[in-house]
Amino acid sequence: MKQIKIVTLIALAMFVSSCEKTFLSPELTSGFNSESFYKTEAEIEAAVVNMYDGIQGVNALKITGSTLNHGVQIEFYLTEMRSDNTRTKSSEGEAAQFESYTVESTNGIVADYYRSYYNIIYRANTILENLDAASASAKAKFEAEAKFVRAYAYFNLVRLFGDVPLVDKVISPLDKETAFTRVAKSTIYNLIVTDLQFAKDNLDDTYKDRASKAGAEGILAKVFLTLGRYGEAQSLCESIMNPSRGFSLQNNFKDIFYNEGNSEVIYSVGYLAGVNNDSQNFSAEWLNSVGRGSGVNYVTADARTAIDAMGGNRKLFSYREDQGQAGQYQVVKYLPNGDTNLGIPVTSSDPTSAGNDWIVLRYADVLLMHVEAILAGGASTTSSNAINSFKQVRMRAGINTPVTSITKMDLLNERRVELAFENQRLFDLVRFGEAQNILGAFSTANGLGFSSTDLLLPIPQVEIGLSNGKLSQNPGY
Repeated sequence: MKQIKIVTLIALAMFVSSCEKTFLSPELTSGFNSESFYKTEAEIEAAVVNMYDGIQGVNALKITGSTLNHGVQIEFYLTEMRSDNTRTKSSEGEAAQFESYTVESTNGIVADYYRSYYNIIYRANTILENLDAASASAKAKFEAEAKFVRAYAYFNLVRLFGDVPLVDKVISPLDKETAFTRVAKSTIYNLIVTDLQFAKDNLDDTYKDRASKAGAEGILAKVFLTLGRYGEAQSLCESIMNPSRGFSLQNNFKDIFYNEGNSEVIYSVGYLAGVNNDSQNFSAEWLNSVGRGSGVNYVTADARTAIDAMGGNRKLFSYREDQGQAGQYQVVKYLPNGDTNLGIPVTSSDPTSAGNDWIVLRYADVLLMHVEAILAGGASTTSSNAINSFKQVRMRAGINTPVTSITKMDLLNERRVELAFENQRLFDLVRFGEAQNILGAFSTANGLGFSSTDLLLPIPQVEIGLSNGKLSQNPGY
């Protein structure tokens, strides 16, 4: 679904410059620059739309180029494939580094993601520095949207890379001090919290594929859970859960992903099928629909066992056997070419130009965060408020067994099954303090190379090179 049209107005896609420049401050590729272009509210609005385009990323199967940003479309490599949920089909190529915990600092996918999200931050900063071109009535909204997006980008970066450069304004390519100086995670989180608080105070819930009040509240709740600020996280979840807000679980688990813009979706990245500039290719990559002998984001036996054990009616719409190769299993939450056996419609005649939206935050996640906030905040495992939120998710899955108490592992397992293949598992393991135990055991059982340093990705070697040694590397790389 697209409530907004992602445009390429005057080549506003601010892609990476040539290798002699850092991608932290890419320039407009047209004859315009920010000083001469951002003079009207319409131009600021175009820049806002372009900001979401940065998250959306470029469909690599339709638009090629070594310096293009692929945004959220490659996030699954860095998250799901570094957890116990997914793997490559045949352990081949650069992608296999993620599943085997042998990621190298020269990994191009890691560099692409890092570049993409700093480019998103650049786009947000550009808007923030040109707000005077907007009317008084629109200025606060544009500022809130830009701060929401900047916080969203930094939240992903700090969780994946740890200490990272803090770029909170448009910088000159010569400002290497800002571009290449890593700052403490606590400083990054201070910016994230401030930005999201401003966003929630100045947005409404008009959009699902743009920043919204509920989107800001939900992401901020997850930030607070990460920081151990459980009471604040609980309050934010309860704000979203107020019936007057209009969010609710879908009765049918399938409809979450194939009835786009539904009541469960809080924030998603929108795509349009068949439109090169606005479609996505990750669905095709997961389905091995691009004429290659290998595939990515295939479901592990460990994840299948977990889903089989407690998935309820979620199992059918979580994974399926590869229709071309027995014993291999694919994610089915995003099927562009449909599945008649599952009643999933065709959403795109060309799987490599898919229109399935990517859901970043949905109501079931909020309910389970509500449980987490209550229990981690010190409440009894028999808390009625926690049990009520927990049971809503399980009952929608068709699981009606009584729940009288909830342990941390109960909640972690429920999140794994409910949010399987939605890029949440790795972050959940880290936040719950179980990543080293669970991934260590998974690695040992499967002959992989996990160690504690694998919880952070390497800073891309290309950036370290550009920094002339100013940018430091993470341990283990």
